[in-house]
Amino acid sequence: MNDDAPGIPWPVRHNVLGVRVSATTYDAMLDVVLHAARARQSSCVSHLAVHGLVEGSRDPEFRAVLDAFDIVAPDGHPVRHALNLLYHAGLSDRCYGPEFTLRVCEQAAREGIGVYLYGSQPHVVEAMRDALVTRFPGLRVVGCEPSLFRTLTPAEEDALARRVNDSGAGVMFIGLGCPLQERFAHVFKGRITAVMLCVGAAFDFHAGTKKMAPAWMQRHSLEWLYRLLQEPRRLWRRYFIYNSVFLWRLALQYCGLRKYRPDA
Repeated sequence: MNDDAPGIPWPVRHNVLGVRVSATTYDAMLDVVLHAARARQSSCVSHLAVHGLVEGSRDPEFRAVLDAFDIVAPDGHPVRHALNLLYHAGLSDRCYGPEFTLRVCEQAAREGIGVYLYGSQPHVVEAMRDALVTRFPGLRVVGCEPSLFRTLTPAEEDALARRVNDSGAGVMFIGLGCPLQERFAHVFKGRITAVMLCVGAAFDFHAGTKKMAPAWMQRHSLEWLYRLLQEPRRLWRRYFIYNSVFLWRLALQYCGLRKYRPDA
């Protein structure tokens, strides 16, 4: 159990390349996130794929940000495989941000928990709101605003925290892309009284502005290839360089040839 937030049974975390990753499932995550949402517990949740994991491994400042999160879920199958390989976690599936978004919204609609959407561009966040409300009748989207695509001033941070808190939201979805969204959520931990879920591409996928990989490609860990074919110029570095670094560092950790910092 992670004791960062007393009373909330956060999933256990393990050291993968120096980053503490949560060994968890969709159901376990949903239970604990809803628990925190009902209590209006200021909490941070990230869905970390290979790119974010390598960033955390290489950048001590970003790793410290992730350390302050309550859940760092295995968003990608390679991260899930790493947990299974290193710690025999027995995870049969990843915890994919776009899928988890739907599960949270479905339950939030049933319980009347308000959700707040923050990130991306105006047409994207508005389309996501409309799509979620259509899919889950009764869902209370109590706030919806795009990113300003710059660092907020202290006054703007205070104003945003007030808007979210005054809305009564129990859950705040943040879609700014990794690592910006994690740094953003970290700034507001203890200030926004909601569970802040960093879900990245979920905004584009659920808004319909980008296509999600077919289910069979997701099951066979080929989503990266699908996304690379869609956006080769933007993503080639992320997948070829970061994936190579991930595999090399994982091999070193598995063989005991490099010791990353121990679990906290």
